[in-house]
Amino acid sequence: MSSRIDALKSLLAQDPGNTRMRHMLANEYANAGAAAEALAEYAGMVDHDPDYVPGYFQAARLLEAGGDTEAARSWYERGLATAQRVGDKHAASEIAAALDLLA
Repeated sequence: MSSRIDALKSLLAQDPGNTRMRHMLANEYANAGAAAEALAEYAGMVDHDPDYVPGYFQAARLLEAGGDTEAARSWYERGLATAQRVGDKHAASEIAAALDLLA
């Protein structure tokens, strides 16, 4: 893997509860084409911080890009419910639009 991934993993080892750092690591995995690793990080992120809406959205986008529309739909729906629950109207709107476009 890349040195950025290694660096982020090292930083996370020092602060495992850092949601933003975990999000960055998941994005790096996704950018490197390591979808399974990215999805595992997104899942761990929302398990640790269930109110972190971007985790749901990014996981759904990753799954959608990989052709798993049913799994993507599930992540989008969970993200939409979370965004509505925490009052993030902007994210709720983006997720709802993504759901509408989902094939």
